[in-house]
Amino acid sequence: MGARLVLVARDKTRGEAELARLQPLSPEVKHSIHYADLSRMAEVKRVAAEIATAEPRIDVLINNAGALFSHRQVTVDGLEFTFATNHMSYFILTHGLRDRLRAAASARLVNVASDAHKGEKLDFDDLQSAKSYRGLHVYGRSKLCNILYTRELARQWEGSGVTANSLHPGFVSTRFGDQSGGMLSFAVRAAKAFAISPEKGAETIVYLASSDEVAKANGLYYYKCKPATPTKEAQDDNSARRLWQASEKLAGIAY
Repeated sequence: MGARLVLVARDKTRGEAELARLQPLSPEVKHSIHYADLSRMAEVKRVAAEIATAEPRIDVLINNAGALFSHRQVTVDGLEFTFATNHMSYFILTHGLRDRLRAAASARLVNVASDAHKGEKLDFDDLQSAKSYRGLHVYGRSKLCNILYTRELARQWEGSGVTANSLHPGFVSTRFGDQSGGMLSFAVRAAKAFAISPEKGAETIVYLASSDEVAKANGLYYYKCKPATPTKEAQDDNSARRLWQASEKLAGIAY
């Protein structure tokens, strides 16, 4: 569609290979890439500042960082890895690029969530899963965070020219989960025999990023390019506000 892509990656070898793969597809467009470990808050803040310095405006921000771990691990910031990577990176990166999003005539924020949020509920006394840890449930709660965050962002930024929506891409056959550890990695790899292709999984992301049909859509959840209804917990505005406030405190920032 002629978009210029600004990517964020962790692994330089894989990142450069992806950039080289993209360039021949649109030789007239100069794509770029930045590197950061999105599980670390300082790294997310740094890469956001780098992008904000390099780009006068951002038309679309797609947050799609995601990880799944079989055992509880803690980041250098003292956060549980899944929560840090899957939720806090969205929260901090978007904050850091706020002015560049608002500099566009109209901008879109697309947060990749998941139907894995179903059956989950946030425990605000244990957001870091220190009391109890089960990998798939912790992942599901992080996806619930994505939907609640999108909902609250849409409310707070109403009228700013920036819309925010989340989505379930489906179960996609990517590298996701391959390094989760233990039997969880084995189970995820086995299940991928029934997964959809990355191209198919990207359809709703591309739709939300580009379609005129959703130019005014805000605060909604999508699946297969159509509005879907998340769980009651994912529509709880009080939980959305509490998560926002807790995230601000953890990140040491104020939107």
